[in-house]
Amino acid sequence: MITHRPCVSTVKTMKKHRIFTTSVASVYPHYLAKAEKKGRTKAEVDEIICWLTGYSLDELKHQLDNKTDFETFFAKAPQLNPARSLIKGVICGVRIEEIEEPTMREIRYLDKLIDELAKGKAMVKILRGQPEA
Repeated sequence: MITHRPCVSTVKTMKKHRIFTTSVASVYPHYLAKAEKKGRTKAEVDEIICWLTGYSLDELKHQLDNKTDFETFFAKAPQLNPARSLIKGVICGVRIEEIEEPTMREIRYLDKLIDELAKGKAMVKILRGQPEA
């Protein structure tokens, strides 16, 4: 009797992207620098993050102080904003709408919102016509 075992090269192994284990706190200064370089404020960056995730400012500060990684940050987000699905476009050469991995899509939503802020877009448009909750 012949049995088939899958060839090692045909078995897909999904290795997590390193951004998943990167702390939000280590990237946060880059978000701020990008925004502030274009005349935007820390308050606007924080408003975007809170709008997207449902964290309060105190909860966001706690996540940053604890050096929470991106995967945990989004997994434990109090209320991911349902309007985030309105975020469209290309970030890092990839269409956000085509990103299948949920955590990566959330990270790219945040990247896109920070890009829009740095490009001078009005907050009401960045937040897809909805104020922060």
